[in-house]
Amino acid sequence: MATSSVEPVGASETAFDHECDVLVVGFGAAGAAAAYEAAAAGADVLVLERSSGPGGTSAQSGGELYLGGGTRVQKACGFDDSPDDMYAFLLAALGPHADAEKLRLYCDGSVEHFEWFRARGVPFKESLFDAPGWMPYTEDGLMWLGENAWPYNTIARPVPRGHRPEAPMFAGGILMEKLIAAAAGAGAVTHEDTYATNLVVDEGRVVGVVARRFAETVAYRARKGVVLTAGGFVDNEEMLADHAPVLLGHDKISDGTSDGSGIRMASALGAATRRMASVEIALTANPAVVCRGMLVDGLGRRFINEDVYPGLYSHRAVQHQPGPYWAIIDETGHDEIADADMWGVRPKHAAETLAELEESLRLPPGSLEATVETYNRFAERGEDPYFHKDPRWLRPLKGPFAAIDPADGFFGAGRHGAGTGAGGFTLGGLDTTVDGEVRDVSGRPIPGLYAAGRTAAGIHGEGYISGTSLGDGTFFGRRAGRAAARTP
Repeated sequence: MATSSVEPVGASETAFDHECDVLVVGFGAAGAAAAYEAAAAGADVLVLERSSGPGGTSAQSGGELYLGGGTRVQKACGFDDSPDDMYAFLLAALGPHADAEKLRLYCDGSVEHFEWFRARGVPFKESLFDAPGWMPYTEDGLMWLGENAWPYNTIARPVPRGHRPEAPMFAGGILMEKLIAAAAGAGAVTHEDTYATNLVVDEGRVVGVVARRFAETVAYRARKGVVLTAGGFVDNEEMLADHAPVLLGHDKISDGTSDGSGIRMASALGAATRRMASVEIALTANPAVVCRGMLVDGLGRRFINEDVYPGLYSHRAVQHQPGPYWAIIDETGHDEIADADMWGVRPKHAAETLAELEESLRLPPGSLEATVETYNRFAERGEDPYFHKDPRWLRPLKGPFAAIDPADGFFGAGRHGAGTGAGGFTLGGLDTTVDGEVRDVSGRPIPGLYAAGRTAAGIHGEGYISGTSLGDGTFFGRRAGRAAARTP
């Protein structure tokens, strides 16, 4: 049988090599959560992982988990939070068109979800990193993710909700180490180097998958259900061109295996998709630099309050402003930043005057001078009437000046792309119920088929906040695992 097609295969024509109750396809954070809960519910669980070891993109991530509602870390740091405030912030920040039903469940269950991580051994330091950023360079367990920036501080009570496992910088490794161990401890068995290629169906019900292990074809029967947690589709250029072309030509935030295979297998069976154009774009202009100075577009103009969550200024830049983009800072602001928070990046453009800097950056003559003059005039009064940056970060900028190219940030070397200064991943996927059941194009659940993580459309609309991918992937992965285990 050819395995290049993703068309479903009939059970009657399949000789099964392995059987289990619940089969999980993909062993990142969502897959680990699904496998743990299914096994803990008493199901016989097999996890298929296409790579030579589990972890996926989750293990390479910053490890942030967007959690709130009154966790013990928030309380230890002196913050009162509620599910309602968390919901109000995320509904605005993840919108427009965030999934209100899923989001409400996620916020109401956030404290329990945090405690679930703690019970799996994930460590959190009860201290706050009190500055804008993608992730702390410290081991602090709590950080702001734009909750205290305009306009969000007018929508909900500002409370930090970025929870990070205790680890320096990229904490995804320690997160996945604990989740992998938890799934194995609950009884889940992993088959590595095994790439699922086709769903197996029996009279409309999904009963397994056909997979490829090196040159061998292997078939798995799932007595209760298949849970697809195989990641998104950022590594599939054809799917990007069809659904999310804004990411074409940019770097990929991925371990290289987010090829949309789970989405394609389910779609071939008639599964519906949602939000396929929604993406996260990470412009790697350093938040420590940007909030102390300004972010300008290719015409030398500011376009957002620079203390907002970096993903939001990334979206505004890449999707709505002419490039290239520059982080502008003066010597005083630059000297305030700790070396560890500079990511090893140094300005390649510096000048005594703004006119000289404009020429170096090939900006329109007088553009940057006009922008800085306006900024400084109001900063003297502690005001930013155009974009409402918090007064904490307002100060007149005085020469000498420097400009930093976002392409010199995290993704500048081109992890999987061209070094554009922006990286991204997809947020859209299969249409699922709150219990992970995959719906068909008529809105009916497909019997035996579940999905979570970036294979599914989760809580996101057109916006993104760090930690909401790992957060909703694990939260709804857990629900999908439990639901699959309950299947008669």
